Amino acid sequence: MTTSVRELLAAHEFLRGLGDEVLETVVGCAHNVAFEPGELLCVEGASADTFYLLRRGRVSLEVHAPGRGPVVIETVEPGSVVGWSWLVPPYRWTIDARAIDRVGAVAIDGACLREKAERDPAFGYALLTRVSTHLLARLQATRVRALDLYGAGHGH
Repeated sequence: MTTSVRELLAAHEFLRGLGDEVLETVVGCAHNVAFEPGELLCVEGASADTFYLLRRGRVSLEVHAPGRGPVVIETVEPGSVVGWSWLVPPYRWTIDARAIDRVGAVAIDGACLREKAERDPAFGYALLTRVSTHLLARLQATRVRALDLYGAGHGH
């Protein structure tokens, strides 16, 4: 039995609960993708016009540290979103995202979504509200990790 992109999107945490009209708008910008372990979903500095809704597998988010090479700053699991750079000019990746396992995801064309959001403000608002909620959750998780790394036992 083959699962449609629409069904995959409807089941993903990022879009779950949004109305059918919003979901149909996103379906028109989405397709199913797979990555092998070690393969890059995005490369720092490259054009960022896609984001990924992870369905299976884990992805490491990496930054380049001078003299150290790539440093993993976070590992994301199925149900997560990879790549927010499609949303903000200049639309360039600020990280590398590397498949740890075999990854299955729905790739969404960010340029397509931006265009649809400009034409349909109600869709744009629904999308931005959803994105903001997920970005805030990611920021909170980053704060907790920073406290674990730098706050405990350092006398500050």
